[in-house]
Amino acid sequence: MTTASPLRQAVGALEIPRARLLAAVLAACATLGSAFALAAVSAYLVTRAWTMPPVLDLTVAVVMVRALGISRGAFRWLERMLTHDVALRGVVSLRTNLFTALAARTDDALTRLRRGDLLSRLGDDAQELGDHVITAVVPGIVAVVMAVAVLATFAPLSPAVAAVMLAALVLASVLAPAAAHRAARLSEQAVLETRAGVGAQALEILDDATSLRLEGRLEEELAQLRSRQEAHDVAIDRAALPAAVAAAAVPLTMILALGGALLAIGALWTEGSASAGQIGILLLLPLSSFEAATALPAAAAQHARSRAAAERLAELVGPDGDAQPPVSAPAPERPPTASLRAVGLTAGWSPDAPRVRDLDLDLPPGSRLAILGASGSGKSTLLATLAGLLEPLDGHVELDGHDLASLSPAAVRAGVTMFAEDSHVFATTVRENVKVVRGDLGDPEIRAALEAVDLADWVATLPHGLDTLLGPDGTTVSGGERRRLLLARAVVRRGPVLLLDEPTEHLDTARGDALLRSLLSPAGSALAPASSTVVVVTHRAEAIPAGTPILRLEEHR
Repeated sequence: MTTASPLRQAVGALEIPRARLLAAVLAACATLGSAFALAAVSAYLVTRAWTMPPVLDLTVAVVMVRALGISRGAFRWLERMLTHDVALRGVVSLRTNLFTALAARTDDALTRLRRGDLLSRLGDDAQELGDHVITAVVPGIVAVVMAVAVLATFAPLSPAVAAVMLAALVLASVLAPAAAHRAARLSEQAVLETRAGVGAQALEILDDATSLRLEGRLEEELAQLRSRQEAHDVAIDRAALPAAVAAAAVPLTMILALGGALLAIGALWTEGSASAGQIGILLLLPLSSFEAATALPAAAAQHARSRAAAERLAELVGPDGDAQPPVSAPAPERPPTASLRAVGLTAGWSPDAPRVRDLDLDLPPGSRLAILGASGSGKSTLLATLAGLLEPLDGHVELDGHDLASLSPAAVRAGVTMFAEDSHVFATTVRENVKVVRGDLGDPEIRAALEAVDLADWVATLPHGLDTLLGPDGTTVSGGERRRLLLARAVVRRGPVLLLDEPTEHLDTARGDALLRSLLSPAGSALAPASSTVVVVTHRAEAIPAGTPILRLEEHR
């Protein structure tokens, strides 16, 4: 069974209705058809008027010129509206399908992808597929239709001119776009890759600007960004040159076609076998016969860009990205307690630069563990690996004696809850931001969770209490309030294994230390029952309760 190409799969994911695409193509054909007919009638009118016939003989041609001039503009507007409607709807469907496919991925490929690269693929690469409809698909179909119309117009008037036009159209519609596509294919992949690099680097600088400045590395990162931008500009310039050469090939073909037509017309004129109107049409109409062909080099270059973008999107969604989503199965029952074990664990984002090496952990139910380490030592990386979000570079992680790799994602989520420091705060109410982890929560449970993280007084000061709307990603709350709101989610989740990444960051010292002691207390608390296994990443070694096991990552570098 032959697998569809990435571009074909991506175009299918656009889910463009055939009727809408057909309407856009017909409107584009009507636009260029009106322009072609306008040129033919105008040529006839000019040359026929030269013979000074009765005025009434020219009335129909005059009216047609006016009508065609108006219809061309009207059809152009309609074509633009229909084409962009198809493209924009398609991009929405494509992104919907992309998000659905990404949500269904069970490996860690998405986790290992840089956020800027992910943003580039979901934004720019998806938009390239929308442009594929506007710049490549519709112009390609219209060019074929108009070529047939041109040949059908010239053939009855002069087979010789029709043969010349056929050769010229083949040259303009096939050879020039083929050359443009080949040249663009060689350069456009570089443009997409460098664009993704610029986006990823810029986003990382924006996210970490404060820490980079404190570490004295901001200027170095900005210099690297400028270098990436310069490489991107060079790639764009390199990609523009072949497109320009291919675009120039169409006007040159028009000159050749006009020269061939003049030779054929000269024979007709000397033989006297054609009227003045026919001569005018044969002489002037070739100049208007290549309007559809002029868009083909750009269409070919767009096809190359779309193909490269589709390949990058195919890498993003994985080999099963075009498969139907599985039928939802009942969520596995959450165990009351669970043990977590790491055996010979090596973790990191790249095999070339592991952050944690040869780590052995054995955390029975009810364990408490504090993880200490400098910035960049791999604390967050270790938690992501223990949570099953990142595959180990070596060794394995066990949940209740089962390798995480052998468990379904639902089973892992039922056993392990992770509090990530970059978790998202949604632009909705306080209530919905807590219920995102459990849709069955009632207000009493939500208020109890907020009370446990010391947010009850804050909620009481809000204008609408739990119904107060928060800004996108917590922009309307302080860093400490945002951190405690995220912690409240972990509290209501009540997983048997709780992994917390810097839960007290951005809190004042007294409040943060109190929360840390409550989380690590072996007797349990409103934040974490005694039966739960709790692992906390922190910088506050002095706030860790006495007797709590401590893992120092510097010993496993």
